[in-house]
Amino acid sequence: MDFKEYWDVETALRIVQNKTVDSKLWAEAVEWLLLYGPPEIVSVLLQASGHAAEQCFPDLQAAQFTNDGIPCYDISQLAGSLGISEDDVRKILSRKAASDHKTHFYGTGGSSTVH
Repeated sequence: MDFKEYWDVETALRIVQNKTVDSKLWAEAVEWLLLYGPPEIVSVLLQASGHAAEQCFPDLQAAQFTNDGIPCYDISQLAGSLGISEDDVRKILSRKAASDHKTHFYGTGGSSTVH
């Protein structure tokens, strides 16, 4: 089943608002909403995500932004902030790209950025 077909907006929102839901399921619902939700929900989630990123990773700065304002991060900086290798970041994002059919990488080599 395609990731897009997992939920509809109503179901994803119920999962996100549930106080006892498993964290993995919650994260998947948020990801689904970011990818396929209506623009007003995407905007709220991106603002919350940006605020959380600033609080948890204050040294991580966006390297650039997509045309629709989504921040893109340098893979080497992202790996350093998360305490994992650049290869691990690429593997995680490659799996995500395969499941949601979206591109997460921009550029090549050391100058790659990700959103």
